Amino acid sequence: MSTIRTYAQLCRLPAVFTALADIVLGFLLTRLTLAPVREFTSLLAASAGLYLAGMVLNDLFDRREDAIERPNRPIPAGRVSSRTATAVAGALIVFGLSGAALAGRNSLLIALLLLGNIFLYDGWLKRTPLGPLAMGGCRFLNIILGASSASTRLVEAFLLPQLLVALGMGVYVVGVTWFARRDSGRSPRGHLVAALAVVNLGLLILAAWIAPEADRFLGAIGWQVYRGDAEPWRALALLGVIAFVLNRRAIGAILDPSPAVVQNAVRIMLLSIITLDAMLIYNKLGEAGTPYAVGTVALLVPALLLGRWMTMT
Repeated sequence: MSTIRTYAQLCRLPAVFTALADIVLGFLLTRLTLAPVREFTSLLAASAGLYLAGMVLNDLFDRREDAIERPNRPIPAGRVSSRTATAVAGALIVFGLSGAALAGRNSLLIALLLLGNIFLYDGWLKRTPLGPLAMGGCRFLNIILGASSASTRLVEAFLLPQLLVALGMGVYVVGVTWFARRDSGRSPRGHLVAALAVVNLGLLILAAWIAPEADRFLGAIGWQVYRGDAEPWRALALLGVIAFVLNRRAIGAILDPSPAVVQNAVRIMLLSIITLDAMLIYNKLGEAGTPYAVGTVALLVPALLLGRWMTMT
């Protein structure tokens, strides 16, 4: 059991369910059901493999810094050697790319873009001002990956509405990543306030897709976007509740920017990705999408249970 826990910690297993929720969202933004099942499960495997590989690569690149700041992580603690971690990351990459290839050529190309972005973030950009943008790009591409097998033309994976939704979620994650950048020490309040503003900008982009006014505005500039089947006020109300919860925790961290409080706020922001994805699925499909939205929210259960066993960040 201790060995299983060690490798689960290395991969940040609780957080992978946010990536799976993105795939469900991307898939349903381009379809009415989860059929064909083979493509859907292949994309889930692709996302999980690449996400978990990214977590392992993160610890490999950070192992010297972690030896000072986070000595309890598996590599600096000596529970997993660098060679073994490299092998695990390689196996997960092969697993992820194989899943993408089974879903189709377009999915494999998007997965390769996602993998490149993961390497850029973990290896070079993480400590630069471009780090949060790279992480947001990973989330953007993960949602596009979910939509990638719907057409034979690669460009159609980047059409509306998935383009606008992926952009909103990507901006949201830029803010979350920025908010979490100094969570191992006491975070500057100005840094947290600016990051929270970016988080809320991402939420506003999502709200713009839901609101009826978006159809009229985008139509006026020549873009046609399918807003969704749900009553917009219902989806906007759900978005408002999610925004209230995460802003409440984030403001608490701004008032008390100690590591434990900031890390807890980041955890809420990460888990909120699952509820945001579920809300967006409901907005796209209306009442017919309720089972899919509920199933997506259910991903919170393993994420929370595993999160009690190990950290998400």
